[in-house]
Amino acid sequence: MKKLIILFLVISSFIFTSCEEVIQVDTITAPPRLAVEAAINWQKGSSGNVQSIKLTSTTGYFETKIPVVSGAVVTIKNSSNTVFTFIETPNTGIYTCSDFIPVLNETYTLSIISNEQTYTATETMRSVAPITRLVQNDKGGFTGKDIEVKAYFNDPADEENFYLYRYKYKNVKKSDLYADEDTYYNGNEFFSITQNDSLKVGDKVDITHIGISKSYYNYMNIIISLAGQNGGGPFQSPPSTVRGNVVNTTNPNNYPLGYFSVSEIDSKEYTIQ
Repeated sequence: MKKLIILFLVISSFIFTSCEEVIQVDTITAPPRLAVEAAINWQKGSSGNVQSIKLTSTTGYFETKIPVVSGAVVTIKNSSNTVFTFIETPNTGIYTCSDFIPVLNETYTLSIISNEQTYTATETMRSVAPITRLVQNDKGGFTGKDIEVKAYFNDPADEENFYLYRYKYKNVKKSDLYADEDTYYNGNEFFSITQNDSLKVGDKVDITHIGISKSYYNYMNIIISLAGQNGGGPFQSPPSTVRGNVVNTTNPNNYPLGYFSVSEIDSKEYTIQ
């Protein structure tokens, strides 16, 4: 019996010691890449002259701070060769232009020169149908007890349109994004809808409809799908690299991340009744 007790104590000691052992995991960090946030959005009825572009770089998986990219030369040129220069707010990676001229169906070319590399992207400004009315439904969702808000618009007939809907809720930190195409409602009235089942009276919702290109629609569908798979964590990485329309003309293998878009948008704020 004593031998059995001693044997048991030895095995238990080994098990608990093994459970407490620290395992070192070697991770491979790829060289940093430029990450471009260049969504040029023109609110209906505004001048649209003030626009911003943010430049950062990728970093290690376990890092919590995203490095900014300073000292870059950032410009956008239209089809008439008018150049709009974006100036950095020092050491922020945020570059701002105060004299941008938005024109529907105009083609714009982005140029970024950073660390002796030149990056470019070209996109055409897309229009968006105006939001015509907001409708609240107090019997929505799967349970029939959730509050929903629909933002209606009249889709233009005889043309292919793509949309990005953004819903920002004052009662939660995250925003909802989803892309849409007018294949099944071309030329008819349609709507976007809230995707928050915890809305209550007094909550404010910012609703934005964005007119986008087909390529941006495809890109955002992939991004939104991957974000959903990852649970939307702020430091989680997608299982694969998603490449946008920005290319490195100096070294194509050192491609950047992100997308350059130019869009007309329409935004409304709604307070839950």
